[in-house]
Amino acid sequence: MARYIFITGGVVSSLGKGLASAALGALLQARGFSVRLRKLDPYLNVDPGTMSPFEHGEVFVTDDGAETDLDLGHYERFTGVAARKTDSVSSGRIYSNVLEKERRGDYLGKTIQVIPHVTNEIKDFIEIGSDEVDFMLCEIGGTVGDIEGLPFFEAIRQFSQDKPRGQCIFMHLTLLPYIKASGELKTKPTQHSVKELRSIGIAPDILVCRSEGPIPVKEREKLALFCNVRPDSVIAAQDLGTIYDAPLAYHREGLDQAVLDAFQISPAPKPDLRKWEDVSDRIHNAEGEVNVAIVGKYTQLEDAYKSIAEALTHGGMANRVKVRVEWVDAELFDREDPAPHLSGFNAILVPGGFGERGTEGKIKAAEFARTRKVPYLGICLGMQMAVIEAARHTANLTDAGSEEFDHEAGKKRFTPVVYHLKEWVQGNHKVERKVEDDKGGTMRLGAYDAVLTQGSKVAEVYGNTLIDERHRHRYEVDIKYREKLEEVGMCFSGMSPDGRLPEIVEWTDHPWFIGVQFHPELKSKPFDPHPLFKDFVRAAKEVSRLV
Repeated sequence: MARYIFITGGVVSSLGKGLASAALGALLQARGFSVRLRKLDPYLNVDPGTMSPFEHGEVFVTDDGAETDLDLGHYERFTGVAARKTDSVSSGRIYSNVLEKERRGDYLGKTIQVIPHVTNEIKDFIEIGSDEVDFMLCEIGGTVGDIEGLPFFEAIRQFSQDKPRGQCIFMHLTLLPYIKASGELKTKPTQHSVKELRSIGIAPDILVCRSEGPIPVKEREKLALFCNVRPDSVIAAQDLGTIYDAPLAYHREGLDQAVLDAFQISPAPKPDLRKWEDVSDRIHNAEGEVNVAIVGKYTQLEDAYKSIAEALTHGGMANRVKVRVEWVDAELFDREDPAPHLSGFNAILVPGGFGERGTEGKIKAAEFARTRKVPYLGICLGMQMAVIEAARHTANLTDAGSEEFDHEAGKKRFTPVVYHLKEWVQGNHKVERKVEDDKGGTMRLGAYDAVLTQGSKVAEVYGNTLIDERHRHRYEVDIKYREKLEEVGMCFSGMSPDGRLPEIVEWTDHPWFIGVQFHPELKSKPFDPHPLFKDFVRAAKEVSRLV
């Protein structure tokens, strides 16, 4: 039977609840416990799938096809535990489930209310898979006091009362602002946040206080006194140079020990932190650096490409180099020559995205990388743009385009090298989609197998000819143009098992030019870098040595 840790936040958002949860999960693993982390988000969207990256950052996709919050990416990267559909839920999904049950008559004519029907649905979700792990860590999105979060706070309050004493604890993360003018660290915002939490029936067992520096003993004692926690359960979460220092930093602060003490687990197993010590060493003792340009359309918000940035960091760690990333707006190349902007980089990455904006710039970036022999990694739309570029400039298909951008009949004549995917095989059944279908949850989502060509670059990179990777797209490169493109040197080196859907393309006469239809960044971890990112950074490192 699992023990439950509920992680809440106060004062302001974006303090790092997801990172704290992930780091705590890693520390519990280091002590020999099994963990699972899940996110409960108060927003009314059913999932983040239709939300703009400017609103919510990237959408993280699980093997079983769930579109989830980016915090699940942190959970996976720090614990190595593959997230599932049951690890992420929103208010929208909860209310949708309740209303579906009401329509079916499951409630036998009762009046449907937030308490108990919505809170019961939340509690049922929390308990899924509780017999599989030692610890279940549940992060509640938003901050205490948010109106939309109240059902979740009430649900976890009830949940803790339903369970035997000592099976649930609450960890509250707040901000300790430093007032420079007076030279003081202010505890009052945390006191008020805890007061708000206690007013709805939840008393924190552990306080994690985000601050710029150490928390003096006087302030720790004050927080412990006014917030009714033990002094050794006031944990400082200081600003760090890298998120991968978090497990070691939290361990030094005693977070994992405070959790075990709260559960009265004694004697506590000793932690094995060698894995995280190696990760920290590789980051802080890099032996060089490489410069990578990410040419995309959401460059104003780095969280839109969070997993890509982290996967590049992992690739750098594997090669003992620091990866310096520069975000380049693809729209810049719609009107300007990319050469002056891209010439100083050791490698170019074009990520996924939706819509026409910036696509011509991405095509120009792919052309620059192909003709200048610069290492290129195209992900999802980045692969499609590379194929369109090849079709236009090497295969004499000068009007090559995509149905995603040119779907209005009669508006523009074009060769649909990329088309809307209407059916595919998932497992042992066929999935069908229409252009007019709802947007949410209708893409080709989750893990699918791919067969790699023996002797190809990607087969060498993976060290295998059968792989599985996570997808999130509704447009595909049309296989009927394969022969024409392969005649000019573009190899379709990865295909779906039925041979119908191109998964990977590469240029045979290029040092390192690979486009993939899937999202390899979603499976990369600091202690297990994804093979594509590891080799991509290696190729960039080789270029940097030649400069």
